Amino acid sequence: MSASLSNPAQTLPETIATDEIIFPPSDLPSDEPPLESSLHLQQILLLISCLNWLWQDRQDYFCAGNLTIYYSPRQLKSEYFRGPDFFVVRGTTNQPRKSWVVWEEEGKYPNLIIELLSDSTAKTDRELKKEIYQDTFRTPDYFWFDPHSLEFQGFHLVDGTYHPLEANNKGWLWSQQLELYLGIHEERLRFFSAEETLIPTPEEAAQSEFQRAETERQRAETERQRAETERQRVEMEQQKNAKLIAKLRELGVDPDTL
Repeated sequence: MSASLSNPAQTLPETIATDEIIFPPSDLPSDEPPLESSLHLQQILLLISCLNWLWQDRQDYFCAGNLTIYYSPRQLKSEYFRGPDFFVVRGTTNQPRKSWVVWEEEGKYPNLIIELLSDSTAKTDRELKKEIYQDTFRTPDYFWFDPHSLEFQGFHLVDGTYHPLEANNKGWLWSQQLELYLGIHEERLRFFSAEETLIPTPEEAAQSEFQRAETERQRAETERQRAETERQRVEMEQQKNAKLIAKLRELGVDPDTL
């Protein structure tokens, strides 16, 4: 969705003179325009929070949203940059960054990119960005999703060309890079496991754990009440037997002989 612009020429120069290389300061700031709507912001935050929750024990990835990727072969922040709405890089460190600077990240590009369509950027996302992600980034998995119309499509890179992904019977698309499905759930793009279970947000996971604990508490309480009822039944039975034995003895009958 983000409409960050780079040099109008989209083909990278094949040769670069060493004396032309400029080494800018590291940790370049992101330079992305505001998001189109609150739906776009909520969708980006949803994707980030779900993946971070799922991979909370991992430190070998980086995911972000609406963050600038600088990829100039001349290492210039003024040319060749893009700001995917959501992207994931594997095989790196999971630490905060102001931007993703390819020449400072061992030449790594995103393994997965998701663009959120809007009226102003849909054509760019479907055409120009798709071409850049295919030919320059070589990003294996590329998806786009419209938070308003719910248009959803995905591609996987095969022999240097994006091929459309085929949906399963639920309309979900498989990401080889994440080993997860992506699909629409309650009008939002969500992740699903290979077993087709919804990857929760931290809040959903906490609520689910609370409900599980509450169910267990209620089960334990039911068991306690059952045990208490049984104890009372046994106690009443013992009291009845004691009264009967006392009555028999009062009548001169030895209960042990019965």
